[in-house]
Amino acid sequence: MKATITAIGGFVPSSILSNEMISKIVDTTGEWIEKRTGIKERRIAKDENQATSDLACAAIENLLETYDIDRLEIDGLVLATATPDHLLTPTASKVCQLSGFTNAFGFDLNAACSGFLYALEMATTMIESGRYEKIIVVGADKMSSIVDYEDRNTCILFGDGAGAVLLEKTTLDYGVMKSILRTDGSGTSALMVPAGGSKIPASMQSIVHKQHFINQEGAFVFKRAVESMTNVSKEALAGNNLNVEDIDWVVPHQANLRIINAVSESLNIPTEKVKVNIERYGNTTSATIPLCLWDFAADFKEGQNILITTFGAGFSWGATCVKWGVMRKHRDSHSRKKDKELEHDLMY
Repeated sequence: MKATITAIGGFVPSSILSNEMISKIVDTTGEWIEKRTGIKERRIAKDENQATSDLACAAIENLLETYDIDRLEIDGLVLATATPDHLLTPTASKVCQLSGFTNAFGFDLNAACSGFLYALEMATTMIESGRYEKIIVVGADKMSSIVDYEDRNTCILFGDGAGAVLLEKTTLDYGVMKSILRTDGSGTSALMVPAGGSKIPASMQSIVHKQHFINQEGAFVFKRAVESMTNVSKEALAGNNLNVEDIDWVVPHQANLRIINAVSESLNIPTEKVKVNIERYGNTTSATIPLCLWDFAADFKEGQNILITTFGAGFSWGATCVKWGVMRKHRDSHSRKKDKELEHDLMY
């Protein structure tokens, strides 16, 4: 029994925060941001009522509608996020309710920017166990809710968005292969939101000192990211009996274009094989990998080998290989239009 990706969905808010707009808030320029990060713009959920659960639900709805999937057949939802709606209750509970997953379990998983890959591994093992057949894995984050837009070091990096994949069981030689996941708590203080949890509960002092926003030691994180993503990718290739030449595409965490380029160079993988969309979305944390899969799904062909690698706060990092399988057929767009017209007639 194996687990294979059969459908993909995505969502990003319509509001765009460009480099030029940021340059009017903090002391920087659009050219400097793009040169240092590769980012030109990012999407922001400007509506205060639009939470991470709403982003996740929108990505799921895109997946369900595009591929005409019966939501009652979904066995489970694994939601990777670093920005839950609330500390309690799990955001996945709300997403299950709003998405109509009445026959499914749901839980949150927080491994920061590595969250989607960790969640993919959890869901894969559940399907491989034979107990479940269809699990949706979502990566969603509203990073704008924890970014200090007076901090030039962090406000240029992050955006909001969500991506989702459907994992299904298969007996064919497709799907998620062996994954390598790693964690090193010694890097915790280098990338974190200090307050808001049990260690430093919210208080007037924590608010005044802006401890509810991201703190990052950029240079240290950069070095560890390149080193960790490179080494774990080599481990994943070896663990799956693959060589660099066997890889058709690389889908890396979209944190910084210089990190992506350094990793691909270290692995000796041509840049034309590396999927990059950071220029449009920035770093959406748990959402970067699934959004990249969503953006470039048309390029992935049956039987191709895809290397996925990531690095995030914690420190957490990992890599896996996926042999691309047979995707579900897209629902006919004409049928979707007819359904919308019928829905409108019933409402009015």
